[in-house]
Amino acid sequence: MPIKKLNIWKQYIAWKLIWVNVLVMLVVIWLVGVSVKDFACVLVAKYQLVGDVKNDFFGRTMQFYLIRASVLAIVVAAIIHFIFIKKILSPLKRLTESTRQLMEGSYPEPIQVTAEDEIGELTKRFNAMTLTLQRTEQNRKVMLSNVSHDLRTPLSNLNGYLEALSSGVIEGDRELYLSLLEESQHITRLVEQLHQLSLWEDRGADSMVFSRIPIDEFITRSLQSFQLELERKGITLEVSLEPHVIVSNEDGLRQVLTNLIQNAITYNSGHIVWISGVVAGEDYRITVCNLGEALSEELQELVFERFFQADGSRQRREGMKGSGLGLAIVKEIVGKLGGQVELTSDKDKHSFSITVPLKLGKN
Repeated sequence: MPIKKLNIWKQYIAWKLIWVNVLVMLVVIWLVGVSVKDFACVLVAKYQLVGDVKNDFFGRTMQFYLIRASVLAIVVAAIIHFIFIKKILSPLKRLTESTRQLMEGSYPEPIQVTAEDEIGELTKRFNAMTLTLQRTEQNRKVMLSNVSHDLRTPLSNLNGYLEALSSGVIEGDRELYLSLLEESQHITRLVEQLHQLSLWEDRGADSMVFSRIPIDEFITRSLQSFQLELERKGITLEVSLEPHVIVSNEDGLRQVLTNLIQNAITYNSGHIVWISGVVAGEDYRITVCNLGEALSEELQELVFERFFQADGSRQRREGMKGSGLGLAIVKEIVGKLGGQVELTSDKDKHSFSITVPLKLGKN
């Protein structure tokens, strides 16, 4: 037990700082005191101000006061030092306790920032990290819940029909097989989009290939793949593109444009989709507009979240089997490319905008 008490300075940074400072003060005080004493003794001996007996008495007296002053200075300095060190290190103790709570699986309350020094900055970063971890955990739970919910209905339908077909309860026809194919394709799209989202989340800038892209021509080519669907649904495109060459990733931009245009077509309640592209400062802004159901301000803030669907029951009734991942993928890719996403709504007219830097490394 005594040995453990002697080693307490190894376990606590406060004691380490106290012992180091005490040692420094002791050395300084002792050197100064010894120097003053020796200098006084030399003066007394050199100029014979007192006799030998008094000279010895003077030396002992100087040594006594030196030791007493040194001990008193060390005790007072240690007390003051301990008070200030304890105040400085108290945030670190709170950080240690909060870290322990995180390791045990619970999320601690934010730590109050009481200083603007390095420890205060560390506390701010720790609070931000805790909040990010909490949000990530919540998103993970929501994502798992939404995935299971989104897969349950088509899988139940498939299992039910296949079981009935295998037992002879019902006989297959073209309409039934098309319905089963549609359910299967919905599951395939969902899994594929989850895979794409996962890939882009893990992708870093060093793994992406950037090239010079004539953005107006690139958008025009991307629209061509939707011509048949647009004609089938009787939707007209109004396109206005400002010519410009940007430096970006082709695969990412192609995926972004595909998702935005597909979203505008799928959820369009009118007969026109507007697409524009303009240079805005150091960015190129692409906007896709369509007419749809009115969205409240609260819902507008959620459209780029994973699995968001404004009215899932209406979509199922009308055959619009969206996964709720298309715009989430757009947000993820645009963020990786250094841009931003935005939605502005005016009643039933919705404008989805993205900005892409004109040059590599702008952001």
